[in-house]
Amino acid sequence: MYIADMHCDTISRIYDENAKKCGPAWTLGHNGGHLDLTRMAAGNYALQNFALFTQIKKVTDPFAHCMDLLSLFYREMEANRGRIRPALTGTEIVKNMEEGKMSALLTIEEGAVCRGEIENLRRFYEKGVRMMTLTWNFENELASPNRIDWQTGVCTPETERGLKPRGIEFVEEMERLGMIVDVSHLGDAGIRDVLAHTRKPIAASHSNARAVCSHPRNLTDDMIRAIADRGGVIGINFCAAFLRDFAPGEERMSRISYMMEHLRHMKQVGGIGCIGLGTDFDGIDDELEIPGADSMQRFAGAMERAGFTVGEIEAVCYKNVLNFYRELLG
Repeated sequence: MYIADMHCDTISRIYDENAKKCGPAWTLGHNGGHLDLTRMAAGNYALQNFALFTQIKKVTDPFAHCMDLLSLFYREMEANRGRIRPALTGTEIVKNMEEGKMSALLTIEEGAVCRGEIENLRRFYEKGVRMMTLTWNFENELASPNRIDWQTGVCTPETERGLKPRGIEFVEEMERLGMIVDVSHLGDAGIRDVLAHTRKPIAASHSNARAVCSHPRNLTDDMIRAIADRGGVIGINFCAAFLRDFAPGEERMSRISYMMEHLRHMKQVGGIGCIGLGTDFDGIDDELEIPGADSMQRFAGAMERAGFTVGEIEAVCYKNVLNFYRELLG
């Protein structure tokens, strides 16, 4: 079974690990995280979205940091061109599959890297970025995420502050350019505003169902329906906090059975066609029942045991994402 994953933080983790200058260098070919090319090949990957993630509270210049990550991405693509190729369109992904190559689609996680300047958004598009979240976990020039109390870690839905005027300009320009709007990490009001100010399908690259797990990073049923009705795709996130409401003292672990609960619910609410994968590999610290890219066939096997048909398994594991990109990116 092919795998198409809409979100990982591997490029940022490689950058951060190498900045520590302790131990062997991390590369996309081989590293100590969740995902590298050898493990991707073992997991039968067709496509991986590589996010350029910037934690804006830890860098002095988010734009420059993101450009550094972009340079790292292309160095890794060049060093490994015999195994993986950057792709700008769905057609290129299919061509790479036919030629036995994996594909890499470039995304950004944290719209603040654009400094609120439309021209920087265009620069990132010209350099190959084809999807972007408007926020991470901090308010920026574009919009607000859900509210987080950084002292307690408690997260609550942001139902009042949505897209700012510059954020509306950004989503309209993203549609014009052909860059996909990714609403993962965006607050509830912001998601509502994105739906009001766009017409094309959108993505929630790594979000689950709030009816199954109450964390505000997950999507309400109304959001799932709206994204599905628009022809969008939602990627199942492997982070334990987004999979289950754990009782005090209960072991916190990312289990496949929890993922199946989200799949069943999302299928019931939005249909099987709106569901994909958004593992969040290298961006989560949990103990994982699927510990890395080489174990992704366990997900397909679990879907079969849970009673999903072969067609449904193919849809979730790769076809929905591939069709989404073919429609929006060509």
